[in-house]
Amino acid sequence: MNLELLARLSETFAVPSREERVRELVRAELTGLVDDIREDALGNLIAVKRGTSAKNVMVAAHMDEIGFIVKFIDKDGFLRVQQLGGFDTRNLFARNVVVCASGGDLPGILHPSGKPVHLSTEEERKKIPAIKEFMVDLGLPEGEVKRLVRIGDPVALEQSFRTVGHLLVGKALDDRVSVWVLIEALRALHGVPHEWTIHAVFSTQEEVGLRGAIPAAFGLAPDIGIALDTTIAADTPGVPEDEAVCRSGAGVGIKVMDSASLSAPHLVREFTALAERNAIPYQLEVLPLGGTDAASIQGSRAGVPVITLSTPSRYVHTVQEAVHRDDLAATLALLLAWLKG
Repeated sequence: MNLELLARLSETFAVPSREERVRELVRAELTGLVDDIREDALGNLIAVKRGTSAKNVMVAAHMDEIGFIVKFIDKDGFLRVQQLGGFDTRNLFARNVVVCASGGDLPGILHPSGKPVHLSTEEERKKIPAIKEFMVDLGLPEGEVKRLVRIGDPVALEQSFRTVGHLLVGKALDDRVSVWVLIEALRALHGVPHEWTIHAVFSTQEEVGLRGAIPAAFGLAPDIGIALDTTIAADTPGVPEDEAVCRSGAGVGIKVMDSASLSAPHLVREFTALAERNAIPYQLEVLPLGGTDAASIQGSRAGVPVITLSTPSRYVHTVQEAVHRDDLAATLALLLAWLKG
């Protein structure tokens, strides 16, 4: 398992519409492994591996991560930010961030405005701040901040990748684990004949409305769409068992539905049977809230049958997203089994 690649993918910054760093990393990894590779108008990276038939499948994994852009610089040089994607602000206190400015990356501290614990009242400490109350401290005076930073500059959370027991932990594993799976699947298929022509789409702007996959699917007109993403593993204390969605270490999630798409029933049956024939651990997933690129593919042109293969993750949309290495291996194994036919 190439954890060095997964670590680089996790630690690279790529908020929605600014995916260029991950895109170039992926492009470098795929050089020599595919028949064609190109970038479209929305920044999606599309790699093609031709099969022996005219049938084609779009396999999508999104490159972007939840983050922010600078929306205001105040008179003391503190930055205010606009979120890109969904955050629970309880997870944002005292976080390291990087402002990706045109002149170079600037380290910063993300923290809510207000009094420190020694000065605040009990009632003030109970308050959960809104995003608009957070600021970024660059440790620089106003004049220098305004010289270095522009409105619209990306602000990304910073976190080192690490292993914790059987868990692989870091930021942006939603959805860099799937980017990793798709790269490794293409690597494993190098020189291996297969029936389907594979359009591997490393998509943009998923976290702000599943946007990049829309024009990609329209242009490719696939016969089938497979989205690769993470899903919730709420198998931790304080969550009822029936609300856990998936369990860490129990296998790849074969999505039945989420709030954006219903997987094609025949594909659910096909992938379930394939997992059982190949002794690949799996779990059927019903996600009450959230969506993947499958929804964008499904509604393209006259409609496309879709399914999502999910890698369960604890602590989603934080900088400590945690996936079990066995679940990651199961996701790769099931995708490869289907692509090989």
